[in-house]
Amino acid sequence: MKIILVGKNVDVTEALKDSVEKKLSRLDKYFTKEYTANVTLKVQKSSHTIEVTIPMDRIVIRCEETTDDMYTSIDFVVDKLERQIRKQKTKLSRNMYNESLRFVEIKESAITSEPEEDGKIVKTKKFAVKPMSAEEAVLQMELVGHNFFVYMNDKSNEVNVVYKRKDGNYGLIEPEFD
Repeated sequence: MKIILVGKNVDVTEALKDSVEKKLSRLDKYFTKEYTANVTLKVQKSSHTIEVTIPMDRIVIRCEETTDDMYTSIDFVVDKLERQIRKQKTKLSRNMYNESLRFVEIKESAITSEPEEDGKIVKTKKFAVKPMSAEEAVLQMELVGHNFFVYMNDKSNEVNVVYKRKDGNYGLIEPEFD
C-alpha cells in the first residue's frame, strides 16, 4: 500500500513515518490491488489525531482516532480500519446476489469468520424538506439536538446535509451527480 503522509501542527519524524507504514502494512493482506492511503496526523493541544482515507474503486474507507499519544492513535485507527474492512466484506458477501455490491478488491482468504453485529434500520422518518441556507440548517439542527440535518438548498434546489464534526465545527455534504 502506498502511503501519503501529511502532518498538521506536528513534525513527521522518521520514527513516526516508520510506525505508520509498519502498522498500515497489516492491511495489505486484505487487498488484491495496490491502493493509496492518505494519512493526516494532527496535534491540537494534547489531542493527537490520525485520519486515514483509502479511496477504492467504488467506496472510500475512512477512519479517525484521537488520543493523548500519537502512537496509541495509530494503533487504534489500524484496528478500526481492520474491523471496518472485515465488516464491509461480511455484509457484501451476504448480498452476493446483487452484482453491484461485489467487493472484489478484498482477498477472500484474509477475512476471518468473526461474528459481527450489523446495524439494522429500526425506524423510518418522513419529514417535509424546506428550502433554506446552510446557516439556517445548522440552526435547525441545533434546535432539534441532532448531529446532522437534511435540507433543500435554497440556491441550488438540491438536497444537502449539514453535520456536526468532532472538532465542534460543521460540515456540509453537497451531492454530485455524474
